[in-house]
Amino acid sequence: MKGETRLADATDLLVIAGRSFRSRLLIGTGKFPSLECMAKAVEASGSEIVTVSLRRAEKGAASGNILDHLDPSRVLILPNTSGARDAEEAIRLARLSRAGGLSDWIKLEVTPHPMHLLPDSMETLKAAEALVKEGFVVLPYIQADPVLARRLAEAGTATVMPLGSPIGSNRGLRTGDAIRLIIEEATVPVVVDAGLGAPSHAAAALEMGADAVLVNTAIATAEDPVAMAEAFRLGVEAGRRAFRAGVPSEKDRAEASSPLTGFLGRP
Repeated sequence: MKGETRLADATDLLVIAGRSFRSRLLIGTGKFPSLECMAKAVEASGSEIVTVSLRRAEKGAASGNILDHLDPSRVLILPNTSGARDAEEAIRLARLSRAGGLSDWIKLEVTPHPMHLLPDSMETLKAAEALVKEGFVVLPYIQADPVLARRLAEAGTATVMPLGSPIGSNRGLRTGDAIRLIIEEATVPVVVDAGLGAPSHAAAALEMGADAVLVNTAIATAEDPVAMAEAFRLGVEAGRRAFRAGVPSEKDRAEASSPLTGFLGRP
């Protein structure tokens, strides 16, 4: 049947920089109560892209080496430049990551203010342009700014990753209208990153046409992180299926689902 073909999961892949992934849920690895819990949550989420802080990936790190708890044959380990305050710091962190044998893939984060952790648009674009020229696969975390998203894509980034709301806030899609504009103009995958606090938020992002979401705090700080990871997996799958099925548009007034004429003698 036509519908069955259209909704076939096996053919609906997320493609980033020529690499295909079945899962549209990226997961972060901070804030978990233990590395063992983190590893179980990653498994339950079905995620195939896992972000790691470079500081936590260092051998001999005080909290343990996170890489010992992830299977690189099953997940793409995506180092991030978390903590970078400007383009220069972000570029240096990316180079250190590659020199340390992690990957040419990098999640670019430039967040100069420790209170709100909002990304610096100018420094992000500057760093992205430099890193793309050096052969990195760049996935930039950005403000929900359609103009910036277009310029980053033109610069050669592999995705754009607009925030739904501030990092760790669990407020959901406060920037939904701007994200819709980014999706409409996108020439690279759009990954909604930051602020998603519930599986329903993730489902809503996929329903509107986002290609994927990245979630960390909402999973890691849940009472049961492993169960929450599975819930987000299901939310993402439901949102994507709804998008492909065609979500009906909103209407300004009520519309009966069954005909009212010819009922109880009405004309």
